[in-house]
Amino acid sequence: MSKIVPCLWFASKAEEAAKFYVSLLPDSRIDAVQRNVVETPAGPEGSVLLVEFTLAGQRYLALNGGAPMDFTPAVSFMINCVDQDEVDRLWDALIDGGAPMQCGWLRDRYGLAWQIVPSILPKLFSGPDRAGAQRAMKAMMEMVKLDGDALQRAYDGASV
Repeated sequence: MSKIVPCLWFASKAEEAAKFYVSLLPDSRIDAVQRNVVETPAGPEGSVLLVEFTLAGQRYLALNGGAPMDFTPAVSFMINCVDQDEVDRLWDALIDGGAPMQCGWLRDRYGLAWQIVPSILPKLFSGPDRAGAQRAMKAMMEMVKLDGDALQRAYDGASV
């Protein structure tokens, strides 16, 4: 069991957001839903207060806090994707109702920042060819959604 559990503050859509997130990745599930036992700033008695969920094996807590609190990209969740199909699938799901950022980052419909990263990226940046790593980094800096094949071509010195 994790000693540290990230808590995500939502004004009122904690359960909706948690259900959406767990639909995206294996080893994900809603673990528990706690309801308000009295009326609180988060809602009336019986409304959802907390949602405990597991996302890709990591425990999270989603809280309906009542008052809106904005997420910032200073805290984001990075998903290492095994291939471009996974990058595309997760990007398309998370960007729906959200907004693209740069270099594989996006903000989802709830305002949470995500990094959707092909697993090859760290290998390219730390590879033995320093000029190739620089080319890959420059190519990434020009991308919104990351393209692993294009990053590999840049590393190899082929045209992107």
